[in-house]
Amino acid sequence: MKQTLLFAPTLREIPKEAEAVSHQILLKGGYIKQLAAGVYTYLPLAYRIIRKIEDIVREELNKIGCTEFLMPTMQPKDLWVESGRWNDYGKELMRLSDRHDRDFCLGPTHEEVVTSLVRDFITSYKKLPLALYQIQTKFRDEFRPRFGLMRGREFIMKDLYTFHATEEDLDIWYHKVRKAYQNIFDRCDLHYRIVNAASGNIGGKHSEEFMILCDIGEDTIVYSDESDFASNTELCDLPVGAPSPDGKGHIKHAKGIEAGHIFKLGTKYSEPMKAYFVNQNQEQKPIIMGCYGIGISRLLMAILEQHYDGSKAIWPQEVAPYTIHIIPLEKEGSESFALAASLAQKLEQKYEVLFDDRDERPGVKFNDADLIGINNRIVVGKKASQGILEYKRLRDGLMIEFSNFEEIASYIEK
Repeated sequence: MKQTLLFAPTLREIPKEAEAVSHQILLKGGYIKQLAAGVYTYLPLAYRIIRKIEDIVREELNKIGCTEFLMPTMQPKDLWVESGRWNDYGKELMRLSDRHDRDFCLGPTHEEVVTSLVRDFITSYKKLPLALYQIQTKFRDEFRPRFGLMRGREFIMKDLYTFHATEEDLDIWYHKVRKAYQNIFDRCDLHYRIVNAASGNIGGKHSEEFMILCDIGEDTIVYSDESDFASNTELCDLPVGAPSPDGKGHIKHAKGIEAGHIFKLGTKYSEPMKAYFVNQNQEQKPIIMGCYGIGISRLLMAILEQHYDGSKAIWPQEVAPYTIHIIPLEKEGSESFALAASLAQKLEQKYEVLFDDRDERPGVKFNDADLIGINNRIVVGKKASQGILEYKRLRDGLMIEFSNFEEIASYIEK
């Protein structure tokens, strides 16, 4: 990809509204553009990263037997009245009416829609279990949108719903999805804790949050320094240094960003919405449900919040917008520029390459490269006439000089 063709309008000044460093980098680096409070356009760099996060999510969920589909964003009021949430959800629910004065909402979540779908088709235990997920834009009328993509009014979310004949089967799937979530967050190179949590307006008898540890997190978690015990302070507000409830170690506190939430819904939606099936004994029973969400766009910002160095972005390899960034320091028409172009052409056969072919000063190129944050950087500069190419790995600042294309290709492959 030639950088002259990449729409990434960088800014020279940090926008005043950006409090978090990750938000500053996303705005300054031309990743996102605010349209209204809590509403953003994802420009090409951000959208490439989002698609890679989505691919990781799809791979891990498909692996355990989940199927992707897509539900409508606009949901009729009647379904929410059936579940009892039309009045209970509160002011965060985006409500609207059509020209015939029929009431709708823009979905913040899709329990009602998916329950209404399944009740029309799943009538026997023989068709259970079932796991359906979607990746879609959601809407919540946040009172105070802040921290960019961290708390927005329009955002991208993955929501998965599972359907079961027994509580035992729900438990099996809950732990399968829980493990898939761990794989997803590990592949995104995130430091996180799984904490016991309140189920809020989603409901259900048990839920856990995947909290990304981060100073700008709006939640406080308590955790043991010697075990896996962790909880949101909403459920367990223990002071620092107190003995851990599991008898292992002592309590510490940390700020966290909720990036995933998994629920055992039970029959909270199937009973009021009459989603029943016939079991092996020919008895009619409500379908037992699970619900599992990941904030995709929030995850983009959470990853960056854990992977920046000063004003530089350093994206983990699996989600980086490109694999290799090639930067020629001399202008088009020079021998070194031609060498850089040739190198880009060869590497593009195997890797995602961003080639900075812009007519800009080296300082501008390096500043923009730091904002883009591609881990593997190849600089073709003054030493190119001697056959020397400079390689830099952003992750740890490692710099190596190579004398030919094959050496660089071999190193990157390793």
